Amino acid sequence: MNAPTPFLSKIRPVEDGWIDYNGHMNMAYYNVLFDRCADDAFEALGMGPNYARNRKLTLYTAEIHVCYVRELHLGDDTICSFHLHDCDEKRLHVYKELRHRDGWLAATSETLYLHIDMSGPKVSPFPPEILANVKAMHASHAALPTPKDISRSIGIRRKDR
Repeated sequence: MNAPTPFLSKIRPVEDGWIDYNGHMNMAYYNVLFDRCADDAFEALGMGPNYARNRKLTLYTAEIHVCYVRELHLGDDTICSFHLHDCDEKRLHVYKELRHRDGWLAATSETLYLHIDMSGPKVSPFPPEILANVKAMHASHAALPTPKDISRSIGIRRKDR
């Protein structure tokens, strides 16, 4: 039996304009790669650009937490996983890992997405056929292990406390 796997993005290279004065990929572009991964997954769920254009429904990011693990550099190829950790009729809770093509972890992202009716804009339920796609992906990801870093808080950890 095959092990469950998260959705995987297209392979994408680190682009020239993304390198900062420290000689590595600037922190903002990790989010660009995470966002492009989400776009790939949303397209697979039936919520790509045509969904927004034709149905005036889309997804907005409500909250995001990124952990930077290892630097990426010009010419590095990356791939991103999309693990639909939880969902309801209006929201997606997603955990993503950005990896170098060789397999090592560069960064993680935990994101809460809201389904939006753009005429408001307001949070609204997924249409039935989209909710069916979301539930199917969630069911396929349910067997994945819970990421150890999901639902982390940010703060300075003190040894004296």
